[in-house]
Amino acid sequence: MLTRADNELISQTGADTPMGQMLRRFWVPFAETSELPGPDCDPIEARLLGENLVAFKDSQGRIGLLEDHCPHRGTPLYYGRNEESGLRCIYHGWKFDVEGRCMEMPSEPARSNFKDKVSAKSYPVREMGATLWAYMGPRDKMPDLPHLEWAGLDPRQVQFTRYNQECNWVQALEGDIDSSHVGFLHRGALGQESAASTEDVEHLLYDTSPRWVVGKTEYGVMLAAERMTKYADKHYWRINQWIEPWVTMIPPNLQQTRAHGHMWVPRDDESTDVWCVIWAPEENLSQGERLLVTNGPLPHIATIDPETKRLRAKKENHFLQNRKLQREGLYSGIVGTREQDTAVVEGMGVLADRAREHLGTSDIPIIAMRRRLLGDAKALRDHQTEPLAARSAKFGVRSWTALLDAEIPFDENPEVPIQTKARA
Repeated sequence: MLTRADNELISQTGADTPMGQMLRRFWVPFAETSELPGPDCDPIEARLLGENLVAFKDSQGRIGLLEDHCPHRGTPLYYGRNEESGLRCIYHGWKFDVEGRCMEMPSEPARSNFKDKVSAKSYPVREMGATLWAYMGPRDKMPDLPHLEWAGLDPRQVQFTRYNQECNWVQALEGDIDSSHVGFLHRGALGQESAASTEDVEHLLYDTSPRWVVGKTEYGVMLAAERMTKYADKHYWRINQWIEPWVTMIPPNLQQTRAHGHMWVPRDDESTDVWCVIWAPEENLSQGERLLVTNGPLPHIATIDPETKRLRAKKENHFLQNRKLQREGLYSGIVGTREQDTAVVEGMGVLADRAREHLGTSDIPIIAMRRRLLGDAKALRDHQTEPLAARSAKFGVRSWTALLDAEIPFDENPEVPIQTKARA
């Protein structure tokens, strides 16, 4: 459990909060590049860390990300005209470039130099891995973009899906580093998508109380779950990765042919953009695999609305839970892996009261992640250390799954890739 003070600290994302200040030291994904298809295209809205923003691509193909309120009278710039290398407010014609400088102020006399004294708040934007990233922290502390494996692959090897959850971002991501829930919440759906093979499912269900090896790393926390198997000399290991602050990686199947992860990006303290990323490290994803993400009898995401980026299965309709399916083998009775996870974390409320929790050994990874996140935010607040964002070159790790010798300790086993072992 957390104290109420720490529960507030870990959850708050505003610019005047310790956690919000730390999060702003990292590059934040906010849109796919395809959402701004060409120069002078329609602008798009974004909400990040409690701030309403507007993104646009100017006549030269440069991307701007501005506060979505004209500094004149507060009119949303989203309604603006994207023309001639700037975004023009429709209220009085004030026009801003990608860096927020006021280019024209036609409502003022021609002799006026007022436009040189006014600017719109802006943030740097970079493109990486078919994704647009924003940096919202101090310019002199801006790190390199994070080194993520999927971001360097051909787009034919990667599949994105994005949706919104109505709860705090930390409780949303906690489910991704909690390996023990997989054998319960997702039972009956496992093996229906490329993330798990029949053999993986067998091992997951054989032992539902894994033992943990958890360690701080140069990028966040490594979380290794050990399960006994029907083989006396082999144990089944699933290694999750948490790359601070919002990247998680789910263990792949034993064949290591596919990788899977998420990015949990706070829109504000009470809602989260969830990026689902599936990639094939050595080959292109097939069209059938891409369709499996949102189609089929038991897809990864079953009810996403492409217009609203929300799930049609939601609290108001009890996530379309089907009690007949629940009795017949789908453990939750809820179709869709993401719908299952969303149901349990949104059901806690928009902000879980962690002071009321009763944590057990299965929650060791949750405790480790919270300690790291809180410790790093407090250290920055107290001017002790810089965030891990400065180590972005260390972020290129991968989750892992294997059958390992039951007698050899995890960190001593030569079969374990070095990037999955804990290190300070």
